[in-house]
This record gives sequence, C-alpha cells and structure tokens, in this order.
Amino acid sequence: MTRPQLAEARRVRAAELFDQGRSGAEIARTLGVSEESVRRWKRVWEEGGADALRPTGRPPKLDDIQVEQVRTALEQGAQAHGFEADLWTLERVGLVVERVTGVVLSRASVWRLLTGRLGWSLQRPERRAVERDEWEVARWIAHEGPRTKKGP
Repeated sequence: MTRPQLAEARRVRAAELFDQGRSGAEIARTLGVSEESVRRWKRVWEEGGADALRPTGRPPKLDDIQVEQVRTALEQGAQAHGFEADLWTLERVGLVVERVTGVVLSRASVWRLLTGRLGWSLQRPERRAVERDEWEVARWIAHEGPRTKKGP
C-alpha cells in the first residue's frame, strides 16, 4: 500500500471512530497521529461526511499500470537502456519514464515515484577498486600488518 493509500485508510478509519463517538485523543492514539490532525479531520467530517476525508487532489500522472511498466524497465538495469554505467540517477529514471510512458516528470516527481510508489530507497555505490581482493586484504591485516607496527 502506498503512502497516500495509507493516509486515506487512516482518515477513513478516523471517520468510523467518529461515528462510534470516540474522543479525539483516543483516535489520535489509535491511529498514531496528532490530536490536531484528528480535530482537522473531524471538522471536515462534520461538514461533508466520510467522503470529504477522501483525497481530492490532483490525480497522479502515472496510473498503476504505467508504474509497473516503469518498475519492469528499471529492473532491467541502466545499461539495458543505453547508459554507460549501470547506475540510476533521477535524470536517467526520468528519461526511461518518458520513453516507457510518454509522461515527462520533474526531478521531484521522479524522486516521489521511486521512493513512494515504487518503494525504492537511495543507494550509493561503494567507492572500492574493482581489483580489490578481500581475501588478500584480510591476510595482510592478519600476518603482515602486525610486523609493520612499531613495538614498545
């Protein structure tokens, strides 16, 4: 479930608890939100009912099918899409989104797509030589390293 869907589910549950006559403090504890949020939701609920608590904002530019198409494309790796290194940047993801769906997204929207709807997180490549031999490093630390230290 995406963040917006979780938020909507929380507001819908709040409406159910309003109907049951629960206190604002109890609803806030139950849902893990601030009492101010509960007060704001209650005002909206009193004016327009449970439907008023559903999101009315702008619909997302990509529907669920397009998001899955983007996920499939990204999982193929950056090199499969003609990039030299197999690393994703916001610009590269934006280009792939445009190629796959025809929708142009801003950098901020690409970030929200990756972290929100796709559930991905920021990963930085390790700064380590490709030629590095971990076994040899461990051997050196265990055998050669102590000999190079000065004694007391």
